[in-house]
Amino acid sequence: MKVSLLGVGLLALSSTVGFSQAAPAAASAPVQRHAATINQRRDFQQHRIAQGINSGRLSAGHASRLEHREMRIGRTERHMRAANHGRLNHADRVALNHRLNRVSRSIYRDKHVARR
Repeated sequence: MKVSLLGVGLLALSSTVGFSQAAPAAASAPVQRHAATINQRRDFQQHRIAQGINSGRLSAGHASRLEHREMRIGRTERHMRAANHGRLNHADRVALNHRLNRVSRSIYRDKHVARR
């Protein structure tokens, strides 16, 4: 009985020490929430446009217009990054996400509106 209580106590102590050692290392790691979000969204929207063309849901005119809007967003992103030494600040990310949201809605509408 005493041996099992001693074992449980040692197990609890060792797990507490392990957790206390692991916590500071995780807290000191840099958090990169927005590292590739803009680029991932642009890639995904390009994939959606290509899928719409392949399935016949997007006409060549609609796809061309959407591609042109994506190109302008990319140009704007390059200018924003050049102005900030290769990085995007919070306001830049908000502006780009707003524009990407608008293009995303256009892709959805163009793909789901009944073709005339």
